Amino acid sequence: MTKMICKRILLKLSGEALMSEAGGSIDANTVKRLANEVKDLCNAGIEVGLVIGGGNILRGAEKAAEGLDRVTSDQMGMLATVINALAMQDSLEHLGQQVRVMTALKINQVCEDYIRRKAVRHLEKGRVVIFAAGTGNPFFTTDSAASLRAIEINAELMIKATKVKGVYSTDPKKDKHTKFYSRLTYDEALDQRLNVMDTTALVLCRDNDLPMRVMNIFEAGAVMRLMKGEDIGSLIEKGGLTHNK
Repeated sequence: MTKMICKRILLKLSGEALMSEAGGSIDANTVKRLANEVKDLCNAGIEVGLVIGGGNILRGAEKAAEGLDRVTSDQMGMLATVINALAMQDSLEHLGQQVRVMTALKINQVCEDYIRRKAVRHLEKGRVVIFAAGTGNPFFTTDSAASLRAIEINAELMIKATKVKGVYSTDPKKDKHTKFYSRLTYDEALDQRLNVMDTTALVLCRDNDLPMRVMNIFEAGAVMRLMKGEDIGSLIEKGGLTHNK
């Protein structure tokens, strides 16, 4: 068996990753494809934590901008992440993969309360753990929640799944002269405001020396190839050099 570069990872998916190109909040085939990728990682002996955003259903900040109370809108966004987590749980279970949804909000009839030690134990037993409802607090994004949970469970790597190859200096869909960063430090990402993740998430990773890989989740098998040692996407870490392409 090929040796994997990590034993435990935290995979951060946007809510939009669950949508099809045709639209709709949750596409069953898309969720199934992503679940198969996660299942393959588990079969290879990798312990997987998941955080899924809720932007395909509702974005709290957008609703706040429309006049809804910010705390209320963020709570609605947290519940949207629970819906996505349950969809992924169901798809994984249909593949025969054991999985637990743990939420920062108390919804005991639907999923477990998040308790760090229980989460780690689930991972050690080979179960996928999906962390839902963000941090349980308004004003914090699911990016921040992903960074926090990754640190709490002692993940060796956080993977930020996107729709593009990795980190660019500008939007590659709008600027054909944009620069691609295969390597950069957290300080560089913060100083240049590269919009990789929100500032809180980046600072958490930097201060706790947690490396992050930003990559295209829509490239089939890419996460597994990364785990086997292939250089995919952009690596952000506390130190190191920057390479622009």
